[in-house]
Amino acid sequence: MDTIAFRRHLHAHPELSFREHETAAFIAGQLAEADIEHRVIARTGILARIEGNKACSDRRAVVLRADIDALPIDERTGLPYASQNIGVMHACGHDVHAAVLYGVLRDLKAAPDFAGTLFGLFQPGEECNPGGASLVLAENPFEGYDIRAVIGEHVESRLEVGTVGFRAGKYMAASDELRFRIRGQGGHGALRGELKDPVAAAAALITELLSLNAPEQVLSIGYVDADGATNVVPDEVSMEGTLRTFDEDVRAKLHGRIADMAATIDAQHNVKTDIDIDPGYPPVVNDPQLTAEAAAEAQACGLEVEMLPLRTTAEDFGHYTLRYPSLFYRLGVGAAAGRSHTGTFAPNERALNPGIELMRRLALRFLKNR
Repeated sequence: MDTIAFRRHLHAHPELSFREHETAAFIAGQLAEADIEHRVIARTGILARIEGNKACSDRRAVVLRADIDALPIDERTGLPYASQNIGVMHACGHDVHAAVLYGVLRDLKAAPDFAGTLFGLFQPGEECNPGGASLVLAENPFEGYDIRAVIGEHVESRLEVGTVGFRAGKYMAASDELRFRIRGQGGHGALRGELKDPVAAAAALITELLSLNAPEQVLSIGYVDADGATNVVPDEVSMEGTLRTFDEDVRAKLHGRIADMAATIDAQHNVKTDIDIDPGYPPVVNDPQLTAEAAAEAQACGLEVEMLPLRTTAEDFGHYTLRYPSLFYRLGVGAAAGRSHTGTFAPNERALNPGIELMRRLALRFLKNR
C-alpha cells in the first residue's frame, strides 16, 4: 500500500485515545506485508523494529515516533475519504504523522543500508492524560540501547508544503489541568448577609489567577459551574482550567502560588476551596545539536527552513525529551489546510513525500553520529 492510501484509510477510520484497536490492527497488517518486525505497546500502539545490514559494535538506535489517535470532532471536509466514525476525526494530522512514519519504515526495510537499530513507534493516546508516551516509557522498550535520538514531527498549516520548522531548546509548554471546588453557604440572592458566597469568591479567584499570565506562563479558566438562579446563590461553584509553563521550577512555584491565592480568597469570603492540580505533559525541549543538524539536513534536501517561536500548546513528546536526546519539528501542510482541531482541517497530501524524505535522512544521519 502506498502512503497516500495508508493515510486515507486511517483518516476514514479514526479512533479516540487508547481505543485505537482497529488502527493498530491496520498498521500491524501493513507492517507485516512489508516484512517489518513489530509488536503491540502501550495497549493500543505498535512498535516496529528494523536492523541495519552493516556491522555494528554497539547498540546504537534511533526512535521515530508518530501519534495515531483522533479527536472527538465531527468532520465537515466533504472529502471522499472523510471519517466514517460519526463524531471522531483526525483533525490534528496524526494520520499524516503515521503515514510519514510508515513510508520511512517501508523505504528503510527495502534498503537497510545502515548500522544499528531503527525503531518506528506508532504511539497511542497523545490527546489525553496520562499520554501514551508515558505508557510507552513505562515498558522500557529501549532498555539496553544507546538511543541517539527520538524524532517526532507535527503538521503545521502556518507553513507551506516544502517548509519545515525547528526550534532549539524549550519549544512547547508543560500542561497542567486545574480544578477548583469552592464551598460556601448559599441561599436567597437578596439576603446577602446570610450568605457565604462561593460565586463572589470564584469571581475573585479567577481575577487573581489570571494575574499569573506572563510571556512564558499561561493560565486560563474555561469552565465555571455555579448552578444557581437569578435569585439563588448556590452552596458551591466548580471551575476548571489549564496552566502552561516552560520551566519545571516555575511550574512548581506557580502550583504553590495558586494554593496561596485560594487560601487568601477563602479567608476574605469565608469559603473553602478544594484544589486539584492534575500534572499533564512536561515541556518539549529540543536537543540543540540535533536541531542544528536537522535544519542543515532539511536544507540539503531542498526544503525551506523556518525557526519557530515558543508554543504554549502541549505534546506528550515532552516525556521523551526528559529521557533521551530528542527532536520535535513542524512539517508544512499549507495554509489551505485550515485550523487544526476543527472539522474542516484538511492537510495537503503533497507534504507526505518531503516529510518521508526528511525523516528518513534524519534517522540515517543520527544513527551515524559519534
